[in-house]
Amino acid sequence: MFSQEFLDSTLFQWVFLPFLIFLARMSDVTLATLRNIFLSKSIKYIVPFIGFVEVMIWLLAISQIMKNLQNPVCFLAYAFGYSMGILVGIKIEERLALGLQIMRIILPADESASLTEALIKDNYGITLIEGSGSKGPVTIILAVVKRKEIPLVQQLINDVHPNTFYSIEDIRGANSGIFRKDSANGLAHLKRIFPSSSQK
Repeated sequence: MFSQEFLDSTLFQWVFLPFLIFLARMSDVTLATLRNIFLSKSIKYIVPFIGFVEVMIWLLAISQIMKNLQNPVCFLAYAFGYSMGILVGIKIEERLALGLQIMRIILPADESASLTEALIKDNYGITLIEGSGSKGPVTIILAVVKRKEIPLVQQLINDVHPNTFYSIEDIRGANSGIFRKDSANGLAHLKRIFPSSSQK
């Protein structure tokens, strides 16, 4: 692919080679980050294939490092590729929005009806728990939601009952339960959140 003259040139040794090492290291660390995230989400079957490709890329990168120990730019490219790989892996996982999360919504008991009705109307499964807060009786609303739908629930809360306290946590999985499906209600809710986009 490349002539021996080019491979021995200063341009290749100090520019192209470090760049290739950077790309290889970024790729294998991105895969490693995704592999760990998939494991934490109990998505197991794809992990061995990711691990295979990850190790092959790592071997290519580390072999070039060992052949060019006298080149400090290669070391910098390797380290920078590592840090960028972590960032890219996290960004990809955020875009995929895999898994489920549980939302704990806490608000005064006498103000919970409207939010409860809105969540049920939008096909979210919820569980209500009556509790006691520092300022009186409260209602705790528990909802297991697909991670990609968390922004929709947050917007719904802000629309119906602004300044409501809620917390969000990852969960490994859930058995049975009620999960919101794509429906006319879901489309209507998206149009309510993004009215301008529905008119294009």
